[in-house]
Amino acid sequence: MIALIAMIGLIVQKKPIGEIIKGSVSAAFGMVILTEGVNMLTGVVSAINTAVQTKMGLSVAKGLSDATFTANYGGAVGMAMFLALVIHILIARFTPIKSIFLTGHMLWWVPFVIVAGGVEGGLRGPVLIVVSAVLSALYFSIAPWVMRKYVWAATGDDSFLIGHPTTILSLISGFVAKRVGNKKQSTEDIKVPEALSFFREISISGGLVMFAVDIVVGLVAPALVPKGGNLFMVSLNAGLTFGGGLLILLYGVRLLVNQIIPAFQGISEKLVPGAKPAFDIPILFNYKPNAVIIGFISAFVTSTILVLIANTTNVFGVVIVPLIITSFFECGGAAIVGEGQGGLRGAIIGTAVASFAMVALVGVSAAMMGGTIKNWILIFGGNDLSLWSIISKFVGQGLHLLGL
Repeated sequence: MIALIAMIGLIVQKKPIGEIIKGSVSAAFGMVILTEGVNMLTGVVSAINTAVQTKMGLSVAKGLSDATFTANYGGAVGMAMFLALVIHILIARFTPIKSIFLTGHMLWWVPFVIVAGGVEGGLRGPVLIVVSAVLSALYFSIAPWVMRKYVWAATGDDSFLIGHPTTILSLISGFVAKRVGNKKQSTEDIKVPEALSFFREISISGGLVMFAVDIVVGLVAPALVPKGGNLFMVSLNAGLTFGGGLLILLYGVRLLVNQIIPAFQGISEKLVPGAKPAFDIPILFNYKPNAVIIGFISAFVTSTILVLIANTTNVFGVVIVPLIITSFFECGGAAIVGEGQGGLRGAIIGTAVASFAMVALVGVSAAMMGGTIKNWILIFGGNDLSLWSIISKFVGQGLHLLGL
């Protein structure tokens, strides 16, 4: 899809055939490289999640995973996704909301959670598909648009938007950071001794942080280490893989942006005047790399403490696990937004406050998705995916009461 968009944009601009082929294929390469980088990061984080779940005695119950839900409702998700994209393009063409959502995997996962919420609310058949499509289209259009000024303030670049489930957490972080932060001290101005200057490389600092996290988790949850394995070597490999994944991800980001934005300008000028592309959250990471790591640590520490409190008090009625994936990706983006509004202090405090919403969202959504994707949302929720699954369930319940 990314390659086709690049190709159309270059054709519209009447570029030579050589440039069209090069630009289209390079954009596709960028997306593939970015995705592989993300997969490396997610693999490291998922291993930690699995170990923690094992320690807490949790298992994925039948009917509560992405695979089992997709087996029953995958067709509905696919149809909702297609209709949502059509509605989304129409919104961009005929309303003041000029965003085009280009985060490929989220084009699936957003309708996925919205369909699940609709099912929980009692919707079935064509009504489920249509309602899910409308809600998904609204998300694709509105979510990148409402945080545009925060993104532009953080990057100094108004050529793109962010299309990622970080929206609700980033809005909270930006709101708080603007009021309690101090722009005079940036995360990127942190002074470190010359001997520790390597910490400024996000791949090295990120790898070291994940190495430390693995060591701590491995001591608490031994399942992280395979039988016959060694905790130090497992953690070292995880840290190296995480750092390597960041390097791959950032290279993919640069390759994608360098090709897709110029091509997209051709499309927006002809087909959707004034529209801006909305990309995946890693696009932001290269702008404020220190903020990403600081935000991850702030969110992970804060949310883990809140998770322990929530499980001890059983406030949600479900056992939740530390939100490592959301702490890194969504809260990494939220930290960059907070940094743009309030510097170092804004990044730390804004992300910490957003972590309260993260834990509340995952707890409430997991409790409400008990018959569909509960275990999936426990790992990947605490963000817009949780929020919109809740919205979808309430909409579904309302329509169901009306007899639809």
